[in-house]
This record gives sequence, C-alpha cells and structure tokens, in this order.
Amino acid sequence: MEDKQIKKVNETPENKPALLRMENIDKVFPGVKALDGVSLTVRAGTVHALMGENGAGKSTLMKCLFGVYSKDGGKIFFEGREINFKNSKEALENGVAMVHQELNQALKRNVMDNMWLGRFPKIWDHLPFTSEKKMYEATKAVFDELGIDVNPKTVMSTMPVSQRQMVEIAKAVSYNSKVIVFDEPTSSLTEEEVEHLFRIINMLRDRGCGIIYISHKMEEILRISDDVTIMRDGKWIATKPAAELTMNEIIKLMVGRELTNRYPPKDNKIGDVLLEVDGMTAEYSKLNDVSFKARRGEILGIAGLDGSGRTELLENLFGVATRRSGAIKLDGKPIKNRNSRESIKNGFALLTEERRATGIFGILNIRENTTISSLDKYQTGPLLRKKKMKESTDWCIKSMRVKTPDQETKIRTLSGGNQQKVILGRWLLTDPTVLLLDEPTRGIDVGAKYEIYQLILDLAKKGKTVIMVSSEMPELLGVCDRILVMSGGKLAGEVDAAKTNQEEIMALAAKYV
Repeated sequence: MEDKQIKKVNETPENKPALLRMENIDKVFPGVKALDGVSLTVRAGTVHALMGENGAGKSTLMKCLFGVYSKDGGKIFFEGREINFKNSKEALENGVAMVHQELNQALKRNVMDNMWLGRFPKIWDHLPFTSEKKMYEATKAVFDELGIDVNPKTVMSTMPVSQRQMVEIAKAVSYNSKVIVFDEPTSSLTEEEVEHLFRIINMLRDRGCGIIYISHKMEEILRISDDVTIMRDGKWIATKPAAELTMNEIIKLMVGRELTNRYPPKDNKIGDVLLEVDGMTAEYSKLNDVSFKARRGEILGIAGLDGSGRTELLENLFGVATRRSGAIKLDGKPIKNRNSRESIKNGFALLTEERRATGIFGILNIRENTTISSLDKYQTGPLLRKKKMKESTDWCIKSMRVKTPDQETKIRTLSGGNQQKVILGRWLLTDPTVLLLDEPTRGIDVGAKYEIYQLILDLAKKGKTVIMVSSEMPELLGVCDRILVMSGGKLAGEVDAAKTNQEEIMALAAKYV
C-alpha cells in the first residue's frame, strides 16, 4: 500500500523527473548581451512555456540548446549527462528537435523529401540508393499517426504556410525526440489547426516528452502549459506553475509594468468612401468576384479560415498577384495597381504575412530595410541623404521599440518580432493613404501589440484607411470598425465589429467551404 502511494505521488506533474536542465547560460553578440545567466528546467511529460517580449532571448536560448549558436557560458544537462551540441544534426540525432518560427524548407522539393532530408531511407543499407517507396510509406505513417491530411508527394511551394508548418511539426516528431521546442508554432495556424496541434502536443506529453512552447498568445499558454518561465532583456525573471498564473500576472512579469487594456480606446472618426473595389477576381487563385467599400478613417478587418482568400485579396489589391478582372477606385478615381511600384505611387502599402520570404532584406541593415520603400524622400540628384535616413530610422526604432544595438545591425540577426516592427515602420514612413496589413502582430509580444494597435489607430485618425487581415478573432473585434468575412475565395458577409461576436464570424467563414 505504501509503495502504491509513493508511485502515485511520483506521477503528479510536480514530481516528474528533470529531462533537461540549462544552467546560467550566457550568449553575447557584438554590442549586446543576448543571454545573461539564464536557467531553465524541463520535466519529462510536461509542457514548459517560455515567454517574454520580442528580443527577450527566448529563441536565442533555444538555439544554444539546439546547436545553432554556441553558448558563451553555463552548462546544459540532458537526461543527466552534460551536452554541448555542435550543430542541429547532432541535436536531432540525440533526441532534441526544434520547430523554428521562420520555416526553412526546400520549397521546390516535395513534402517527403523535406521530411527525410539528410536521412533518406535506402533500398539496401550497403548501397547509396534512396527508396522513394520507403520514404512515402514512412511519411504517410507519421502523418496518419498525427492526423495530418497532406499528400507526401505535394511540392512544398504549392502549400499554404499553415500546412508547411504542420509538415515541420511532423518532421520533428519523426525523430522520436525526447525534447521538442515549438517556437511560435500557431502564428500561421487557423483555430482548427491550433486544436489539432494541441492534440499532437498532448499525445507527445503522454509519451513522456518534454515540450518547450514559445508563444505570445497567453490564452494558449494558460491552456496547454504545466510550467511557465518568463524572460526579460536576456534574463530569467520567474518560473511558476501555469495553474498559479493569470494573464495579467504574466503580462506584468513580461513587460515589467501593468497593462490594463489590451486594445487602445477607439476614437477615430469614419468619413466618406475612400476605396471602392468592384468584382475583384484573381487569375491564379480562387479569389472570385469580391466587391466592397472602405471609408476614410476606417479600420476594416478581414476574417476567414486559411485558404479563404484573405491574403489573395490584399495581394491583388497591391498588384503583386495577377488579376483576371475587377476595378479599383481611390477617392472616386479609377486606378490600376498593376505592380507594387505603381501601388506605392498610388498611396498603398502592404505588410506581407511571411516576413522572412517577402518582407525583410536579410543581408541589409536596419536603416536600409527601414527606408528602402521611400528612397525618393531621401534623394538629392543621384545621391541619398544619409542624415535624413538615419533620422527616419531612429523614429522607427523608438516608436516601434525595436531592440537592436544600432542601425547598422543586419536585420536577419533580430528576433522575428523585431523584424516585424522594422517592416511596419518601413511602410509607415511611406505615409500611405491605404495601409494593407496581413497578420501585422504575428509573433509580436503583448506590450508591442498595444503600440502597433495605437499606430494603426493614429493612422485612421489622420483619415487614412487601414485594411487588416488577422487570424486572431479578439484582435479583429478589438481593433476594427467593420469586418469582411471571406470563405472559399468569396465575400461571405460583412459585420459591425462592435455588434458581432466570434460565433457569427465563424458561421460566415464556413459558408462556402
């Protein structure tokens, strides 16, 4: 009887053994100490959330574990033994996997090639010939186990970001890893796909895996996590059981101050019609016959499931996707917007969903990334006025709270959220008449989100029109005046943000599915 009682106590989450221990980890980059004595303990069979503002050091800490970066101080213990992985291949082979926030996939290859890259199954062990049949079957087996409905022979570039994310998650699971790091895994997933991901995580937890879960979405953290560690400015702040935390307590620990409201008070005044779109139909996507009007000073939201045509609508408006038909009027005058240059000239700006693929210029510094869309403002003859460019970049860094050593820093070295802030600042410098935002707060911490909402509201108060796609329903309801709901490439309906609810929006989103 006594033994049984001891066993029961040992099985509670608080008493599960430590699977991974990171002790006093330091990491220094030129001009900045990214990690300063950070410690983290992950227990077997638990989900450990890692939270903090953009640039707090969360991803850097995980990259030190995964062998992407070499740590400058501290020790890492995995299953009781000290480890120091030299690269990601070594980490994967030893039972540690990571699903990165920014997907790095061979887009011209198919799904199963991406799944088994670097470890292709062979026809015979002693000959260097890959077995396509074995690879297909192995991929199918992993997908069936995880409930992922993707054809292993599909070329990666033809799939939406959300499906590519699920393939990356399946790849991590296929290594039979004992520790899996999820870095912002739901940033490009729909609500249904998030539920699917949580089922996968619970299955892995039941197997005894240690899950490290990085996210800015506090509702998810409180729902899925057993433990929560909070970082700020490269330092450890607190580790607590998730059950003992509230959303407000997490925010206070993350940002070091109270944040009473998640959305700024709406005081924009909506004027007359500024933008008219009539019969917008895409050539190479299923966007079909979409018509709507947007007014001066209005924040117009676009909701819908993944693949509903939300992104395609913005891309066709901005001229980076080919239109089959449709007319655009700005302030009553017909415009074409045949390409991005023409669109910018007409006063449009587009913040894209995939910042790494279509947003940042990774080899350029922050100043170059900030000013690249408004170079005409800084030009005197054939020369650029660097002093004015520096002043504009300073404004962007301060107003967006970008964490960076200086303007000369390469943008690719910043955290994903700080990259997003720079791109948003870039478009604000063009002083757009119509600002198109595709998932503007993706990967952004709660404190910075508020500031971005305020910037959006300030634009609307100046009489600009903001059109905003978001997968986060509370965000659309909290920020927007009106919401268009897309379904199956068509406009399924239009609702007043102040009078609608999530259930009504979801019902419209499923209308043409």
